[in-house]
Amino acid sequence: MGHKVVVFDISVVRGLWETRVKKHKAWQKKEAERLEKSALEKIKEEWNFAAECRRKGVPQAAYCRNGFVDTTERLLDRLERNSLLRQGSPSKDRGKGSSAFVFELSGEHWKELPESLKGQTHLKEWHINNTLIETIPTYIELFQAMRILDLPKNQLSHLPAEIGCLKNLKELNVSFNHLKSIPPELGDCENLEKLDCSGNLELTELPFELSNLKQVTFVDISANKFSSVPICVLRMSNLQWLDISNNSLNDLPQDIDRLEELQTFLLYKNKLTYLPYALLNLKKLALLVVSGDHLVELPTALCDSSTPLKFVNLMDNPIDNTQCQDGDEMMESEQDRQHFDKEFMKAYIEDLKERESVPSYTTKVSFSLQL
Repeated sequence: MGHKVVVFDISVVRGLWETRVKKHKAWQKKEAERLEKSALEKIKEEWNFAAECRRKGVPQAAYCRNGFVDTTERLLDRLERNSLLRQGSPSKDRGKGSSAFVFELSGEHWKELPESLKGQTHLKEWHINNTLIETIPTYIELFQAMRILDLPKNQLSHLPAEIGCLKNLKELNVSFNHLKSIPPELGDCENLEKLDCSGNLELTELPFELSNLKQVTFVDISANKFSSVPICVLRMSNLQWLDISNNSLNDLPQDIDRLEELQTFLLYKNKLTYLPYALLNLKKLALLVVSGDHLVELPTALCDSSTPLKFVNLMDNPIDNTQCQDGDEMMESEQDRQHFDKEFMKAYIEDLKERESVPSYTTKVSFSLQL
């Protein structure tokens, strides 16, 4: 008894799906027209508006007319246009009677900081992200109360030397910008504790003057072009977290054990062929992550399960980067990919901290999808 084979003409199948697609698009268009005429969108807009007022701490009554919400006066636009400040809630480490003033700005329609910001010298925090702002004005030196400069994912090409006047600065985040250098004056910010310069892609060195930053506990210079660990970093005696992954390191300095307080060391996606035995002298090192594609020699003790050190050897499978004709588009795509990679590793490391042990190597698989 033979097998029955059912044969379909591919043109018939294609025609069937094309008809379904046309019907679905027509339904989508009709649904969009219905929603446009419906009052649901108006109600939804008013609810979102009220929720935003509550989240920002702005009295909703200020935007009401005759008892109805006036959504023509956009809350976010008004906040940005007038550079309104919100008073931040006291954190655990602040006194009960103290509070910080925080300035927030985001959106690609911003190409420069508002003029009114210059007069707000009492600010303690700037949070500026996802804008087209290219420079930080020199009048930043007037903000002597500044504690946090959070400036990720903008278009910054340089930092002003006047940043060194911020003696009380504790955190500086300039990740995923277009910086090619860091001003040596930053070394005058003697109270700096956290420095994040990751994802700028073109940074090759840090100025030696940053050796003066003895309070720094966190440094992230991943996704750049460092060929060696900067000398200034080796002199940050209180450093606990160092991420220099995704650079061009060929080796580590033999005096890497100067970092006696180091607890987390991220080295993956470099070109290391060996790991120095000096790493064993870092008694507080709890997590070491490397890429093993080029490693031919490493201290055996790193893989000893009896030690508290969690040694992770990532076996990478690199993605072939698609070359774009437009250099800016390629740069943006690369930064997005690096940002995704960092978010993935952050989640992975958080998971590692909860484990009692880790495998001697881990295969990290990357996926790409074209639509």
